[in-house]
Amino acid sequence: MKIVHIITRLILGGAQQNTVMSCHAQVERGHEVHLVYGPIHGPEGSLLAEAQRSGATLHEWPTMRRSIMPGKDVRCLFSLRQFLRRLKPDIVHTHSSKAGIIGRLAAWSARVPVVVHTVHGLAFHEQQSPWVSRAYVNIERLAARRCHHMIGITQAMVDLCLAEDTGRPDQFSVIPSGVDERMFAPPEDRAAERRRILAELGLRGDGKIIGIVARLDALKGHADLLEILPKLRARMGEVHLLCVGDGWNRKQLEAKARSQGIAGYVTWLGLVSLEKVPALLAAMDVMVLPSYQEGQSRTLVEALFCETPVVGYRVGGIPEVCIDGRTGLLVAPGDLDHLTAAITTMLENPQQARELARAGRDHCLANFSARGMTEKLESLYDRLARQRNAPGIFQAGGL
Repeated sequence: MKIVHIITRLILGGAQQNTVMSCHAQVERGHEVHLVYGPIHGPEGSLLAEAQRSGATLHEWPTMRRSIMPGKDVRCLFSLRQFLRRLKPDIVHTHSSKAGIIGRLAAWSARVPVVVHTVHGLAFHEQQSPWVSRAYVNIERLAARRCHHMIGITQAMVDLCLAEDTGRPDQFSVIPSGVDERMFAPPEDRAAERRRILAELGLRGDGKIIGIVARLDALKGHADLLEILPKLRARMGEVHLLCVGDGWNRKQLEAKARSQGIAGYVTWLGLVSLEKVPALLAAMDVMVLPSYQEGQSRTLVEALFCETPVVGYRVGGIPEVCIDGRTGLLVAPGDLDHLTAAITTMLENPQQARELARAGRDHCLANFSARGMTEKLESLYDRLARQRNAPGIFQAGGL
């Protein structure tokens, strides 16, 4: 099959890793795969090198931008439609909100036989003003009527879409975002690996390390961790916060740490290569993701594959990875007292925390493996391709 994936930006993020991994698996299966993406810029990092190694044919699209830019958006829509008409793909698969909207409209009007969209996260959420959220809902409703099938990376994503009528129940499948479990195997000697990493970072080996692996974005909850770090240190003694990732919010977060007098107890690692992440996770006593918006969270899956205990906010698809009391601990978003208590529980009870993490690894092996994701996606493509000539099902047309 000839497959085109379209995504807004190839930054270092979960949706992007999912997409590049899918491209690589499909190339290995003998498909002709193309990847269309917008310009990569900013401190979040780039997956361009990984995309180049995937074997897909890459197309950088200058007018594909994350922000709403009406002039560029219209040019992007019509240039994509022209490109797809020339290429004549069997399947167009869109990812992320902006590319998902423009890409679906372009593919539908180009009469692509099968148009698929993956909901990695929602463009509308509770942190927005009501009118902005409603505008995004209406746009997503339009785009949902311009594709044949949609994938939710968690059941929670599907339920939220259906609650806002952005798609029909028969239009959805759930295919979790997969992680390469071979890359995130727990180290044979965890204590030795931890000592090595902490020595490299210049941190004390007898203290407690809480970590977060996420881009520095206001919705990821770094500010909440900075807020409670003094309380954790008051209760537990030497506690250090390890932040892996970068982003536009870095200066504000560093200023907050200084204003609270805890700058010396926070390490900002910035961008690190994907190959270094497993060792950093192994050095953490607990990985915390107090995110206010999350489709699934690949980083929680990665932590559990490494058998690192996890704590998260009960939002989006996080509870499908971090099952409260079974694979980790969950807290209501913004409840800083209970967040402090959950982290303290993990730090004070390392054996219990490790048992939760081992159960989490088994859960992730069964539900969030890379092979499972790519096999389910291949099966879906095959089914949709067989149905594409069925009367009344796939009749793409104008915008």
